[in-house]
Amino acid sequence: MFVVILIATLAVDQGTKAWAHGLPVSPAGCAQPADLLAFHCAGVPQPVVAGYWDWELAYNPGAAFSSFASMGHAMMQILLSLIAAGALVGIAIVALRTRPEQRLRRAAYALIAGGALGNLIDRLRAGAVTDFVRWRIHDHRWPIFNFADAALLVGVMLLMISGLRWFDGRKPAATSATRDAAA
Repeated sequence: MFVVILIATLAVDQGTKAWAHGLPVSPAGCAQPADLLAFHCAGVPQPVVAGYWDWELAYNPGAAFSSFASMGHAMMQILLSLIAAGALVGIAIVALRTRPEQRLRRAAYALIAGGALGNLIDRLRAGAVTDFVRWRIHDHRWPIFNFADAALLVGVMLLMISGLRWFDGRKPAATSATRDAAA
């Protein structure tokens, strides 16, 4: 199950990013990602739900919400790639140690690993992560993201939910009242 979810997450992420590379930029003919990263051009928002959701091509050279973007480009790429690779190894080890009944936890680890791997592939291939989903409420715009980011977020949320006893495949401990009733 872990491998299937990881591969499906990675395939959808890379497929949607390949599609996003065809989104319009202004002025037309900009070199991707170099001209967008240098702010010589910008993605042109394409409304999906007017005033709330757009497709808009952007590249993020940093981590989440462009953190580390002020570091030197080469050093930042090496650091972020090493962190992602280490995290992937750690996630795989932890996922392998889950018990068979911990399906939700294993699925969460697979989503996190798939998202991390998708963004790592972008970083290694282009030196920046492709983002294209923009949510907003009229003029208020949230940070732009991609499918890998969404998979990471959902994976973390599922991991938190799986930590709750009744979602973790464990039965609640018997109370003294239930033991007395059984006797």
